[in-house]
Amino acid sequence: MGKIGLIIRREYLAKVRNKSFVIMTFLSPILLVGMVVLIAYLTQVNDNEKRQVAVLNQSAFFRDLFIPQRGVSFIRLDGLSLEAAKDSTLSMGLYGLLHLPERRDLVDVTEDAFLYTKDAPSTSVLEEIESIFEDGLRQYRLRELGVSPEQYAAVRSGYEIHTATFSGERSTKGINEFKALVGGAFGYLIMMFIIIYGGFVMRSVIEEKTSRIIEVIISSVKPFQLMLGKIIGTSLAGVTQFLIWIVSASLLMVVALLLLDIDPAILLEQRNMPGGLDAQLGTGALAGDETSRMILQEFLQLPMGLLIGFFLVYFVLGYLIYSSIYAAIGAAVDNETDTQQFIFPIILPLMLAIYVGFFSVFSNPHGPIAVAFSIFPLTSPIVMLMRLPGGIGEGGVPVWQLVASLALLAGTFLGIVWLAAKIYRTGILMYGKKPTYRELFKWLKY
Repeated sequence: MGKIGLIIRREYLAKVRNKSFVIMTFLSPILLVGMVVLIAYLTQVNDNEKRQVAVLNQSAFFRDLFIPQRGVSFIRLDGLSLEAAKDSTLSMGLYGLLHLPERRDLVDVTEDAFLYTKDAPSTSVLEEIESIFEDGLRQYRLRELGVSPEQYAAVRSGYEIHTATFSGERSTKGINEFKALVGGAFGYLIMMFIIIYGGFVMRSVIEEKTSRIIEVIISSVKPFQLMLGKIIGTSLAGVTQFLIWIVSASLLMVVALLLLDIDPAILLEQRNMPGGLDAQLGTGALAGDETSRMILQEFLQLPMGLLIGFFLVYFVLGYLIYSSIYAAIGAAVDNETDTQQFIFPIILPLMLAIYVGFFSVFSNPHGPIAVAFSIFPLTSPIVMLMRLPGGIGEGGVPVWQLVASLALLAGTFLGIVWLAAKIYRTGILMYGKKPTYRELFKWLKY
């Protein structure tokens, strides 16, 4: 343990004293916060901009339906021809011209209506205008059937069923998706950390191998001790940098949002994007005060202590597994260019965990796909964290699944370290030859 401790100390100090490490430790939060604030500012400016559309209504219909919408306002043009209305629209710098021709029937008006713009109109503008026509067509057809406007309004009213657990606790639509998003954020942090700092371990091994320092080091230290010390030392340096990022980025974000008077909730509003947060949480899930209150209450009731604790456990075990693989790759090659053939198979399980985890946990957090990926060792650090916001036990992750996940993760770590040590022992002294998968398999037999 004394030798491993010295290696850990050496690796840690070598990383934190590196100029690029120090620069990126303090520069990265500034760049990250700057990017987020810029996106929030541009989104706020974009949402505040209303497109103005001129309306030339030559029919007897839709007189009272063209009222200002969320992103579109309308300007009436009366007594003009179509060509004159086009010229007026262009001279006033309006977004477009909506022309409703004179027809005897409302359906004929809608079929012959046109929206004229300089370029292809945005989807949001089209949706706003189409919704007006759809509403008018519904009212027209219902009036033909003898339905009054009041009756139509009553028919059109939506419905959302009340939900609760068997214990009587109220719930709302989209809570599973919301919890999966929270857990997915923790899982995404693990994935990014593994990719960034696993590469550090690999490059560190390659540097020492190519500089021949490794020949001196392994004369007094076993390859397994050297590899383990590198992994732990680099991970400690990464944790140090990560904690500095979290604290400094949080402070910078609060200061920037206060100084620029930006509403942080605007980052969650993706109503103009298909598949945005509203779509994931259900139509209008964030619109009602009651639903918003319940979602906020659910967030406050999330087991954050449990999540942070298991985040650290899965982070450590997941990082140790992947960094051991990175170290083995570094020992097998002579330069970073030769690592490309081995990197994709490592990243693939992480990418699979993110995408499959979101799709499966969103729709059914207790389904067979979500359970399988939350137990499989190479994907469990990410997928299990997506399921844990639901709690452990009844209504959440069954205890046996959590225990099985952790046991398999720990066992896989020991197995991969044992296999990686074999590759490390053989490949650390080999130079000038690009290894193949077949040769790596042979090294495992030595």
